[in-house]
Amino acid sequence: MQVRSLLEQLDPSHLAAPHRSLPRAVHRWSEEQLTNQLQVPVLKSRETEAEEKGGLLCDLGLKQDNHHLNSRSPVHVWGYFFDCMESERSQRMGNACNPLKRIAYCLCLLSALLLTEGKKPAKPKCPAVCTCTKDNALCENARSIPRTVPPDVISLSFVRSGFTEISEGSFLFTPSLQLLSLANNNLQTLPKDIFKGLDSLTNVDLRGNSFNCDCKLKWLVEWLGHTNATVEDIYCEGPPEYKKRKINSLSSKDFDCIITEFAKSQDLPFQSLSIDTFSYMNDEYVVIAQPFTGKCIFLEWDHVEKTFRNYDNITGTSTVVCKPIVIETQLYVIVAQLFGGSHIYKRDSFANKFIKIQDIEILKIRKPNDIETFKIENNWYFVVADSSKAGFTTIYKWNGNGFYSHQSLHAWYRDTDVEYLEIARTPQTLRTPHLILSSSSQRPVIYQWNKAIQLFTNQTDIPNMEDVYAVKHFSVKGDVYICLTRFIGDSKVMKWGGSSFQDIQRMPSRGSMVFQPLQINNYQYAILGSDYSFTQVYNWDAEKAKFVKFQELNVQAPRSFTHVSINKRNFLFASSFKGNTQIYKHVIVDLSA
Repeated sequence: MQVRSLLEQLDPSHLAAPHRSLPRAVHRWSEEQLTNQLQVPVLKSRETEAEEKGGLLCDLGLKQDNHHLNSRSPVHVWGYFFDCMESERSQRMGNACNPLKRIAYCLCLLSALLLTEGKKPAKPKCPAVCTCTKDNALCENARSIPRTVPPDVISLSFVRSGFTEISEGSFLFTPSLQLLSLANNNLQTLPKDIFKGLDSLTNVDLRGNSFNCDCKLKWLVEWLGHTNATVEDIYCEGPPEYKKRKINSLSSKDFDCIITEFAKSQDLPFQSLSIDTFSYMNDEYVVIAQPFTGKCIFLEWDHVEKTFRNYDNITGTSTVVCKPIVIETQLYVIVAQLFGGSHIYKRDSFANKFIKIQDIEILKIRKPNDIETFKIENNWYFVVADSSKAGFTTIYKWNGNGFYSHQSLHAWYRDTDVEYLEIARTPQTLRTPHLILSSSSQRPVIYQWNKAIQLFTNQTDIPNMEDVYAVKHFSVKGDVYICLTRFIGDSKVMKWGGSSFQDIQRMPSRGSMVFQPLQINNYQYAILGSDYSFTQVYNWDAEKAKFVKFQELNVQAPRSFTHVSINKRNFLFASSFKGNTQIYKHVIVDLSA
C-alpha cells in the first residue's frame, strides 16, 4: 500500500498523458512484484555533478540487466527514455523533464523504502511427519523431535513415534506450548530442563514410557514438585529397587547422586614415613619426614600455581617423625630420629629459620616410632612411643620454657604406636583422656588419665588382638570407634561400648602397616594400606554402620595417610617408604548435574 500511495503522488497531468501513461498492470502490482522489477538505488558521489548540470542523479538498474546504468545513458522506466543528467537536452525539453524527475525521485524513495522494510522471514513449514493446524501439531512415527514445528502452536503431540531419547533444547522454538504429549514412546530419561522456557504449559502427558529412575531423572522429580502444569501419574521401570514406583511421589532425597573420589593431583619425588599438617601465622603447612635423606620437609600452598611448594627444612639423620606443635603463637617441631638422638626445634620468626632448643634424653628414647601431641586442662604434652628393647614410652610436658619428662609408661614392650583419645566410662560420665599403646609383644593397652595425680594409670587391654601395629580412632554421631592395623591377619574396626571395645568389622590386611580413619567434610573414610597390594579406601555407610569398599589407590609401601585442607580444597597425602609421596585431591561429583 505504501508503494501505491507513492505512485498516486505522481504528476496527474503526466499520468493522464496517453502516450506516457503508466501500464495499467502497474496499478495491480503488489509490493513484492514491484520490488522484483527494481534494484535498490545506489547513490554515488556524482550527486554534486548532477546538481551542477541541472539533472537528477538516481541510477536505476534493471533486474534483468543486473548492472547499473551510468548517468549519461538514457534511463528506461516503463517505456520512457529520458536523460535528466544532460543539461543541454534538459534545456531543450524545458519543463517536460520535470514530471520525469518526479517519477525517478519517487521510484528512488520507493526502492529505499522497500530496502528498509526488508522481507519478512518465511514461517516454518509443518514437518512431513506432522499434521498442523493453526494451533495444533500432531506428529506420527517421528524418529526425533522436529525443529521446524510452527512456533505459535499451543498443542504438540507425538504418537507411535518410538524414539528412546530427546535432544536438549527440543522445545526452544515452541515457547507458546500449553499442551505437550510424549505418551506411549520408549523414553527412558529426559534431558535436564527440557521444559525450561515453556511458561505456558498447563498439561504434560508422559505416560506409557520406560523411565529409568536414576540420578539423570532427579531433576524431573524436583520439577514435578513445583510445576503448575498437570502431569498424569508416571512410573519407574528401573532400577529394580524403584520398579513400578510412582515418580510423582518420589522426592529428591530418594536419589543419592553425590559421589566422591580421590584424584591424583601431585607427585613428590621422595620417599617418606610420616606426614603432618598444622596452622601457623594464618597459613596451612605440611611437614614430611624423609628417612633416607634425614630431613623434615616443610611445604606451603602456592596460591597462584595451586600446588604445594617447598617452604623450609630441618636436616637430621634417619628421621622417622616430624611432629609440629603450636603453643600460643610459637611453633615447635619434635624431630624423632633412629640415630643421633631426637631433638626439639623452634621457629625463629626474626631469623626466619628453625633453631634447635632441646635434646630428648637418649637413655629413654632409643628407637622412636611414633609421636602424639595433646592438651589436657590447658597443659601441652607429647608422648613418644619407643620400639627398642631397652627404651621407655615417655610423656613430656611443656613448662613454659621447654619440655621435660613427665611420665614413663612402661619399659621393654617395644611400642610401635600411641594414640590419644577421649572416651566416657559410662553414658552419664564425661569423656576423659586415654592413651592406647600398640606393641609387637602384647595386646594394645589402654591408659586412663587420673586427674587427682595428673598421670595416666593402667586400666585394661584389648583382648584377642595380638600383633597390632597401630590403633587410630574416629567418631560417628558421638560414638567412638578405633581402627586396628595388623601386618598378619585381619585388621579390625571396633566400637567403644562403655567399658570395652567390641568388634564390628574385619578387613583382610596382609602386609598392612597403616589403617587410617579420616574425615573430610561430612564423609568418613578409612584407608587400609598394604605392602603387597593396592591401598583400599573405605567409605562409612551410615545405615549399615560399617565401612564399604569405595576406591583403590596405587601407593607403594604406604606408611601414613593425612588429610590437608587449604582454601576449601581437600587433599590426601600418602607417604611411601619405597616410592614417591603422592597427593590426591578429594573431588565431589554430582551425577544429577
